[in-house]
Amino acid sequence: MGSSTIRDVAKRAGVGLGTVSRVLNGSPMVSPATRQRVMQVIAELNFIPNPSARRLSLGKTLTIAVIVPFFTRPAMIERLRGIEHSLVESEYDLIIYNVETVQRRDECLHELPRGERADGVMVVSLSPRDADIPQLLCASAPVVLIDANHPSLTALSRVIVDDVQGGCMATQHLIELGHERIGYVSDWLENPFNFTSSRDRYKGYYQAMQNAGLEINPQYHGQSDHSRSEARRLAAEMLALPERPTAIFAASDTQAMGVLEAARSMRLRVPEDLSVIGYDDIEIAEYLGLTTIRQLLYESGQRGVELLLRALGESSLEPVFEVMPTELVVRKTTAAR
Repeated sequence: MGSSTIRDVAKRAGVGLGTVSRVLNGSPMVSPATRQRVMQVIAELNFIPNPSARRLSLGKTLTIAVIVPFFTRPAMIERLRGIEHSLVESEYDLIIYNVETVQRRDECLHELPRGERADGVMVVSLSPRDADIPQLLCASAPVVLIDANHPSLTALSRVIVDDVQGGCMATQHLIELGHERIGYVSDWLENPFNFTSSRDRYKGYYQAMQNAGLEINPQYHGQSDHSRSEARRLAAEMLALPERPTAIFAASDTQAMGVLEAARSMRLRVPEDLSVIGYDDIEIAEYLGLTTIRQLLYESGQRGVELLLRALGESSLEPVFEVMPTELVVRKTTAAR
């Protein structure tokens, strides 16, 4: 079973090797009657095409590379789910390149767009720096950015989130509830990976505070590595201040969980003593009753695949720049002051 060769198929169907190859590759240059006969023989012989041979005959790798940082983080998993689901029906295999060091990031951004290892590349949440631009603009494989951007990359399709607007929306929600002392817990705003989400969400926080004429207390901003435990530590320091914040905006739902833990350990009631809002709306947010900013993680992965398959099918099409919407989801962790 499955040991027949393409020659066996050609012989029994009474056609040449090239005709069988064209049928396997979906070429329109075969008559319907011949295609049907070849497909019938393939079924009878239980012929399984050799993927390597097929790739060689097409001159393609039939793979899509996804460069993604820290892919075990919930938000990254959700984006990857969208990517994977959208590729299932295509002819392409998915290869994930997990980036956890700056060196690995540089290797991936410089090597993969050459097209030797993948027919198309998606870059997730790693905004290119100036030094990366030449490789991306001269790439022999189509490149699509998801949750990543650079002003010089107008020639590439990009799917981004307006994190400044999302950060503003989160802070505005707390201000409208009557909060004035509002803290912000985030990743490092300046970081070697050039992650921009925490920085942009901080800009939104800053804008909303300024627009409302509220004081921006530097002690109310805690930044550290992205983790629940670090967020818990930062929030505990903030909540131990003589005049503590009455609300905290966390730059992700994971960090919001750390803030909730800190409040619980200090016997502060949420939302009566402390309002907490997160960002992302990952699955556990609903379970925790967490007020948060929903961004379309799964859908951004899906859209990225659509744009990449479009570029693979027709390279002359104009690149698309798409801003995915954010939405305030009010649950049980925020309340009026």
